[in-house]
Amino acid sequence: MSTATITNTVNWFELYVSDFDRAKSFYQTIFDETLQDMEVEGSKMAMFPNCSEGGVGGAISQMEGCQPGPGGTIVYLNAEGKLDDVIARIPDAGGKIKQERMAIPPHGFIAIFED
Repeated sequence: MSTATITNTVNWFELYVSDFDRAKSFYQTIFDETLQDMEVEGSKMAMFPNCSEGGVGGAISQMEGCQPGPGGTIVYLNAEGKLDDVIARIPDAGGKIKQERMAIPPHGFIAIFED
């Protein structure tokens, strides 16, 4: 096991929605905050305001193949510079890689897997 310190285990989350405008209005209303629109790899997203230093952020997301409800949330875990090593260990640990390493400029890289 590595002895590197990870600041946050969770970095990011996405709440999948089917009606983007309704969901955006709902979350803006209940939190009394403005969600920032963005588009990443063909998915429509609106980011929740998040802490700047070491905080966890998230967004609502409307993406093909991703539905709200069971399985409708994705949590991004912090691999802190070890993403390739983590990806390499997934199959031997019994997991399945759903999305290979992918750039999300200017934030870095992600991979999506099932445990």
